[in-house]
Amino acid sequence: MATVCAVIASTHHPFYYRASTATGGARPPFADEWVAKIEKFRETLTRARPDVLVMVGSDHFHQLWLDNMPQFLVGKAPVYDANFYNEEREFGLPRLLLNGHEDLSAHVLRNGLDAGFDLAFSNELRIDHSITCPIITLRPEADLPIVPIYTNIFAPPLPQPKRFVELGQAIRHIIAAWPEDLRVAVIGTGHLSLELGGPRQFGEHGPDPHFDRRAVDWIATGALESCLSEVTLDSLHAPGNATHGFMDFMLMMGVAGENAKADYVDTLDLFHTMEAYFTWYPTGGVA
Repeated sequence: MATVCAVIASTHHPFYYRASTATGGARPPFADEWVAKIEKFRETLTRARPDVLVMVGSDHFHQLWLDNMPQFLVGKAPVYDANFYNEEREFGLPRLLLNGHEDLSAHVLRNGLDAGFDLAFSNELRIDHSITCPIITLRPEADLPIVPIYTNIFAPPLPQPKRFVELGQAIRHIIAAWPEDLRVAVIGTGHLSLELGGPRQFGEHGPDPHFDRRAVDWIATGALESCLSEVTLDSLHAPGNATHGFMDFMLMMGVAGENAKADYVDTLDLFHTMEAYFTWYPTGGVA
């Protein structure tokens, strides 16, 4: 039986890699604080001693587009290429080749279908920064096999927030049903309030600090019912035009469980977004 040794939720800012590796005058003034926070956050995964990473993210219109967007997709390839050219050009992200765990992917797909989720799959998925950024921050060695799961947060009609939570709950049960001894960390990345290309994109902080404070509290305390009572597809337009990525955080709350308080919480207020980092250690993980 597999053990969910850690559940981790974070933002996936693609600029981290360039900021953290810059030197001299090219190094941003906030880089040292950001690196220190990431290194502390990384230790929460290291001490869980995972064998495999189930990675939840969303394709940023790199491989999937408005004319062909599955609501939820499981990658089941032996290896995954990453990143895309524009991510290399704009953010300096490196090319990566990540090993897959085909058997666990097939297990997630089969059991997810049986649980009532009409999951799509891809045998030739190429992944982008929603998954590679947490690899870079949490496991820079990139030495563990992954099971990527993509969600639709961009192309209407979107799944309801409750469906994200339900999928997270199902993923937890599906992993626990894996018959072999395996330590699995589930890592998902999303957004707090976020504006892309709009008038609030480059403010002094995230576009909606009130929403960010509420969101961090919901996640940190596992307040699923409170979150679901306030968050709708319509309401997520108000904090910023890309805030629907918060539903991936809600999915991770589903994995962690209702009323599950995070064992680790940290944030960093950058000039245009609130970065946030959460780790839970479920039963069988580390205390």
